[in-house]
Amino acid sequence: MQAIPRSANRSVLFGLLLVVCSSATLWAQSGAAGAFDKIKGLEGEWTGKNSGGMAVTSNFRTTSAGSAVIQMLGEGVDHEMPTVYHLDGDRLMMTHYCAAKNQPRMVLAPGQDSAKTMKFDFLDVTNLSGPDAGHMRQVVFTFIDQDHFRQDWTYRDKGKDSTEVFDFVRKR
Repeated sequence: MQAIPRSANRSVLFGLLLVVCSSATLWAQSGAAGAFDKIKGLEGEWTGKNSGGMAVTSNFRTTSAGSAVIQMLGEGVDHEMPTVYHLDGDRLMMTHYCAAKNQPRMVLAPGQDSAKTMKFDFLDVTNLSGPDAGHMRQVVFTFIDQDHFRQDWTYRDKGKDSTEVFDFVRKR
């Protein structure tokens, strides 16, 4: 039996590494794109309740030739808050225009099954009045079925986190 030259081993190893890296890049792109499609699938009107049992509304609308989705939480009330979702290369981002008068940006955490859950983690925030000022830090979507989903919004104020839960039903 003849030994395989070292250069051949390196070539095979390099080829395998290239395939693995390409697959990971394609997964990241298709993962973000798939998650964005899931957000687009929420288009329409939703009603629900927050953790305190108060009625809430949320509307999703695709805009900008399909490149962005606007979620309007509490449309028509004094503290309505839009959130804009969009792709940024191989990642899905969101900017939340908060009633706290700042704009946290979050990014979809990698390695999730976006058919079931999507977690957006804090990236940065604009217009923050100070380092301890209140702002959103995380949003988690949980998809129950085509007509039901839940959002857990985590807010940080003076270093303490609190979470508000919204359970939504598609309005027919």
